Amino acid sequence: MRISFDLDEVLFVDPDTFETEPPLRFPLNRVFSERLRKGTVDLIHELQARGFEVWIYTSSFRADVYIRNLFRHYGVKFNGIINGYRHNAEVQRGRSEILPQKMPGHYHISLHVDDEDAIIANARSFGFKVLRVCEPDEHWAEKVLAEADRIRKLEEEAERQRRGR
Repeated sequence: MRISFDLDEVLFVDPDTFETEPPLRFPLNRVFSERLRKGTVDLIHELQARGFEVWIYTSSFRADVYIRNLFRHYGVKFNGIINGYRHNAEVQRGRSEILPQKMPGHYHISLHVDDEDAIIANARSFGFKVLRVCEPDEHWAEKVLAEADRIRKLEEEAERQRRGR
């Protein structure tokens, strides 16, 4: 099962408003100025230990290599990264009809974690599952884990029913 996270205001947060992971040491903190929400590193490791694929799905145009390198310094590796460039090339693909800025179903993502109301609304319209995480919340990681486990059980049950068991 795949889980994806938005970056801005979900994993990348303002340290004046949110508790954050320790900053990277100089000079890396000059190259990678974003601050990670406290609990991000442990959450991603726990999801991966439970057998989930963890992806980034951001509408930002940060380079894939930039995102990978930033998280690598925290000991985090992702199974996949979708940025604005990749989304436009693989999902929008020059269509005249403008599609939503995120389409997790296109990438077989079972749960997307985001902060934007538009993404929540699109989840209903386009049939994907999303968990809203935005405000400072010391229990945010536990909520993500619980929702990931819940979605996995739903998918397993649907698969059993599909197979007629």
